[in-house]
Amino acid sequence: MNFDHNEKTKELLARLERFMDEYIYPNEKTYNDQMEAFRAAGNPWQVPQILEDLKPKARDAGLWNLFLPESERGGGLTNLEYASLCEVMGRVGWASEVFNCSAPDTGNMEVIERYGNERQKKEYLEPLLEGKMRSAFLMTEPEVASSDATNIATRIERDGDEYVINGRKWWSSGVGDPRCKIAIVMGKTDPKADTYRQQSQILVPLDAPGVKVVRMLPVFGYDDAPHGHAEVILENVRVPAENLLLGEGRGFEISQGRLGPGRIHHCMRTIGVAERALEVMVKRLLTREAFGKKIADHSVWEERVARARIDIEMARLLTLKAAYMMDTVGNKVARAEIAMIKVAAPNVALRIIDDAIQAHGGGGVTSDFGLARMYSSMRTLRLADGPDEVHARTIAKLEFKKHKEQLRAAAE
Repeated sequence: MNFDHNEKTKELLARLERFMDEYIYPNEKTYNDQMEAFRAAGNPWQVPQILEDLKPKARDAGLWNLFLPESERGGGLTNLEYASLCEVMGRVGWASEVFNCSAPDTGNMEVIERYGNERQKKEYLEPLLEGKMRSAFLMTEPEVASSDATNIATRIERDGDEYVINGRKWWSSGVGDPRCKIAIVMGKTDPKADTYRQQSQILVPLDAPGVKVVRMLPVFGYDDAPHGHAEVILENVRVPAENLLLGEGRGFEISQGRLGPGRIHHCMRTIGVAERALEVMVKRLLTREAFGKKIADHSVWEERVARARIDIEMARLLTLKAAYMMDTVGNKVARAEIAMIKVAAPNVALRIIDDAIQAHGGGGVTSDFGLARMYSSMRTLRLADGPDEVHARTIAKLEFKKHKEQLRAAAE
């Protein structure tokens, strides 16, 4: 068992950390100021210039399109190699876009690369890889419990050389971005088929007739601009039949393929957030006094800081183990580990951010230190990609199955 990065990962990490130190951290205020100027002018759904200014620098540094494994178009990194880069990028919420490594684009690019035809790759994948276009993934629906994806009610019906799509989606992340041109939509092609063969996924241009953005959804009062999260109505939307990905009834298969890597990315970025929150908290504790001594010298804070470090290390090791298993034995065998990290990482981050807020007193809930925004994002992540309860259910079922088999074998 090797707990060290390989040489390629070490070199990329060093290069990425230098870039973050030189360009990302010094421009956090610039990004926030540009976004606030857009909001003050009444339209936050614009791209801050600093993002576009930094992208050529990332390209020049060889830090562009690091994802997309097993493809000549991507960085050629394994899940394990890419995971630690995600942690570093996750320390600043918008940093991943500078390297063209943002969700949901990374997952969508992988799906189009695997299952799209040449026209779709030219029309959608190439602009996504160039950073000229953004994309969305439309799955969750307001009228059903979408944590059980078999409930998805949007219909995708064949009509000659086209499919007709009708449904209502929400939490369609990325739709607010003016560069968002294409969405992958999940819906039912055959409600009478076997439970996990009813759903399909299809490419839908967002300028297609019948696509209507109803509203942008606030997240604890934040607009999450410029990408945002939309409620979208699809009314008699027609797309070419060739836009259906992989074939009818293959929606769950596609989801399982994309969600494994996506959860690694989310969880490692989350660990980056937790590290940042711990760093901010410790510096605050070391520089403020209360009741005659540094706050850090009050024993309750020693306990909280120690627990934070322990939790981060445990979450990181579990996530890297899941990534390693995905690379070596595949997503199916790594199901339990993938589910575990999705529960563990956001909860770890939330506890640390909550302590960091407490350390900052009233300032912690303002926008001055970025902690309130961190908390909002991490709390949302306990729902995104499936709530904690769904992943806990997977873990428990696998555990029960293992022991049932042992009891059965002992009884024979």
